[in-house]
Formats: sequence, C-alpha cells, structure tokens
Amino acid sequence: MGLNVLILAGSRPGRPDPMAQAADISHKAILPVCGTPMISRVVTALQAVEGIGRIAICIERPDVLAGIVPDNVTFIPPAAGPSASVMRALDTLGTPLLVTTADHALLEPGWVRAFVQGAQDSGCDVAAGIAMEADILRDVPGTKRTMIRLADGAFSGCNMFLFRTPAACGVIRLWQKLEAERKHPFRMARILGPGILLRFILRRLTRADVCRRIGHLSHARVAMIPLPDGRAAVDVDKPADLELVTRLLSVPSAT
Repeated sequence: MGLNVLILAGSRPGRPDPMAQAADISHKAILPVCGTPMISRVVTALQAVEGIGRIAICIERPDVLAGIVPDNVTFIPPAAGPSASVMRALDTLGTPLLVTTADHALLEPGWVRAFVQGAQDSGCDVAAGIAMEADILRDVPGTKRTMIRLADGAFSGCNMFLFRTPAACGVIRLWQKLEAERKHPFRMARILGPGILLRFILRRLTRADVCRRIGHLSHARVAMIPLPDGRAAVDVDKPADLELVTRLLSVPSAT
C-alpha cells in the first residue's frame, strides 16, 4: 500500500494569517517563495518520494489552489481544529498517513524518506519529526526557532507526523483534549500529569519520558524521530522566516 499524505493548508476561523494579509492573498499556503507557491513546493517534494499514494489537502477553499496543485490531489474540508482535521483525514485515507503543513517550503524528499524509515525502524504507532538544536545551529546558524529543552537535549518540531497504525487514533484523541485546553496551561498539565510537569521544570524530563507518558495516556507507541538536517525545523510563520527560506533556496542543496 502507498503512503497517503495530508497537507494542512487551512486558516483558523476568524483569524486571518498575517503573512497572507501582508501579501494580499487569501491563504498563506499560496504565498510565493522564489516565485513558486509554498504548497506547490511541498506537493512537488512529496511526489518525488517513492511509495507516496494519495495526496490530500485540508483547506476550506479548494478553489484558491486551482492551477497551483495537480488535478489528482484530494481535498478534505477542515474540521474544528487541526487535531479534528487529522482525525477526519484518517477516517478518509486510513493508515499509514503522513501529515505535514503547506508552509514547509524547504521540504525535501530525503527528509521524508529518513523520517518514514526511522518511524518504521522504531516500530511505533505514531511518530513526530524533530530537529536537534545542534543540527539547527549547524545548518541554519542565526535562526530563531521555538526550542523544547529536555534533559537529553533541546529540539524543535519539524511539522512532520506519521500515523502508522489504527492505534494512532488514541494519540489524536489525546491531542484533541489538549487542544481544547490550549488557553489553559494548568489544565493541559493536569491532563499530562504533575509528574511530567515537575520533571520538566527540574530539567529531568527526557524525550523517552515524554513518549512513554503520551503512549500510556493514548494506548499507542510513540516515537520522536530526529531528522538529519536542521533546515527541516524551518517553516514560514513570519517575515523573517520568509527571508530565511528565500535565502536558503537560493543556495544549491547538498542532498
């Protein structure tokens, strides 16, 4: 079976994306980067990966992508939040399902291959791609990324997730609970458990601890897969990111 893919490309209701507003376009997904819409770059990278099956895009207005993405792309309407949208995609496309975002303008086929292989080797039900701080500083010196600092190193997310088996639904249900409490950090901490919060504060929490706790709460095997290229942590959230991505794309890739 091919590996189906979901690209999250929608906008939050009532919250126009500032990058889209600045460019006078409806969605950040179609923001041009070196003359090419970001989402087109993502689709092209995915199509170059062996074994990729259906590519679905979650967006509330598919018409804005007319002439930008291939005709064989599937569209899935957004649900109430990213987690619900992923659950809807799982119901439609099944597992395994790779999930990424339309603003992952630097996405390379090699990163996808490495991530999927790492997830398969781990035997997990759900995997999240990460980039370690040392690799980010090496490959994108000077960039400012959001870092999660744990006892075994700091890392940033890479907007790449793999839902390998049906057990992954348990992780999405946990994600939905946390998403519902995103404005209430203490409630989120209560869901995860005080022990996790205390170890995080004391800098004793490791990636394995986090995966075990999420796995216990969701009844699924969870893994974080470090990607070999620190650029994988770069997405386009603000003008400085757009400048960075444009500069990086002007330099020939070594991969």
